[in-house]
Amino acid sequence: MARGKVLVTGATGDTGRATIDELLARGHQVRALAHGRDERSKTLQDQGVEVVYGDLLDFGQVRAALDGVQRAYFVYPIRPGILQATAYFAQAAKEAGLDGVVNMSQKSARADAKSHAATDHWVSERVFDWSGLAVAHIRPTYFAEWLLYLAPMIRAGLLHVPFGTGRHAPIAAEDQGRVIAGILEDPAPHGGKIYPLYGPVEVTYQETAQVLSRVLGKDVRYKQVDFEVFRQNMEAAGKASAVGNSFLFQHLREVAIDHQNGVFEGTNDLVEKLGGRPPMTLEAFIAKHRKAFE
Repeated sequence: MARGKVLVTGATGDTGRATIDELLARGHQVRALAHGRDERSKTLQDQGVEVVYGDLLDFGQVRAALDGVQRAYFVYPIRPGILQATAYFAQAAKEAGLDGVVNMSQKSARADAKSHAATDHWVSERVFDWSGLAVAHIRPTYFAEWLLYLAPMIRAGLLHVPFGTGRHAPIAAEDQGRVIAGILEDPAPHGGKIYPLYGPVEVTYQETAQVLSRVLGKDVRYKQVDFEVFRQNMEAAGKASAVGNSFLFQHLREVAIDHQNGVFEGTNDLVEKLGGRPPMTLEAFIAKHRKAFE
């Protein structure tokens, strides 16, 4: 099996770091694309990763990052620009002769999504399809890591969210990293495929609060709140990625409705088939990150 270099974008993010760890464990050479030099990029260098710096919205920097690469993982944050970034990445990947790409999409991606980000992710998938590259699209449901963003609230014994009775099976980033690496081991059979990814068990947010209470040994009280209250709570918590970000909050408002309408529901065995072992349970995730919640 070929062991050419793999580029990982979003290298200091949750799925990027997990993918790098798995690729290194499988013996791959890894190049990481990071925005800037910090402790996270230094940690990657200490792992033996080639770290390059650049912006997915700069075509020249994307070309340079993909030069000499065989395969890649593409992920773009919830902010404007994914279609430009996708077009740049697809063109540069064609020029570099890549034989496989994994594209991070989202479960709510569809042509008629009310979330601008979800619509853009769906169109991004189509741009990759038009490119002729062998691209696999992964569509995870809500990440288990979402709870880490809510950690200040959970530490206070609260889970006040606008998600109602909707259900989803939270999926950990490390499970996605194994799936991404598994696909990149032999990408040809996965070209053009769309893979919805889930954790093992569906829960409501009220049930999530019960799991948090049980694992942490303290009372975590669930309450459904209006989205504007949730937004204010997020801003008050000082989430830098959230404050003043109208694009992000438009997305969160609409996917909260999607969640209630069942868009994020489901389970399957793809994490085990593509990643090599069953996905982490919610209980195991909370226990692993206990310090963040206490």
